[in-house]
Amino acid sequence: MPPTTSRPVRRQATAAPSGKTASSRPQLAVTRDGQPPTGELIGRRNLPLLLLQARERVLARFRPLINENGLTEQQWRIVRALLETGPLEPRDIVALCGISSPSLAGVLARMEEIGLVTRERLEHDQRRVHVRLTARARAIALRMAPAIGRIYDELEAQVGAQRLAAMYAALDELITLAGPVDERSDPP
Repeated sequence: MPPTTSRPVRRQATAAPSGKTASSRPQLAVTRDGQPPTGELIGRRNLPLLLLQARERVLARFRPLINENGLTEQQWRIVRALLETGPLEPRDIVALCGISSPSLAGVLARMEEIGLVTRERLEHDQRRVHVRLTARARAIALRMAPAIGRIYDELEAQVGAQRLAAMYAALDELITLAGPVDERSDPP
C-alpha cells in the first residue's frame, strides 16, 4: 500500500450546459488520504501567504541591485523609508518597514557603523532618538535610482500601468482599513 500524503488532489469541475462550470467556486479538493486541505476547511484563501508570494516576486526583481550596492533588504527598506519621509524615530521605522524592534536595534547599529545613518537625541526629550540618512546613504540611493526606475518600468510593462495603479490603491486601502499592527500580538 503506497504511503499517504497530504498533497491536495483537485477534482474537475463539471461543465454546465452553457459550457461554463456549474459553480464559480472551485470544487473541493481532497488530499490523498481523503481529507480536505486545511485552507478549504477554513473557507478562505490564504491572504497573508498570497501577499508574501507577491512580495517575493516583486522583491526578486530588486534584490540583485540591492545586494550589488552592499545593502541588505532591511537596510534598503530603512533607506527608502527615510528618503521618503525624512528623519524618523525607531518606533516609526518599525511600523513603516515591518521590522521588529529587537531586529531594528541591530540593523540600525550596523547601519550607523558603516555610515548609512546617524542617530541623534531629541533636544526636548533625551530618551527619544531621530534616525537620519547620511550623505553616503543618499549617494548610494542616487546611484541606484536609474536602475530602480528601469525595474519599475519593466514591471509596469509586464503588469500594465492601470493594473499596477489599482494594486497600489488596493494595498493603500487595505493598510488603512486593517488598522495599525499591534506588536504585542502573536501572528496567526
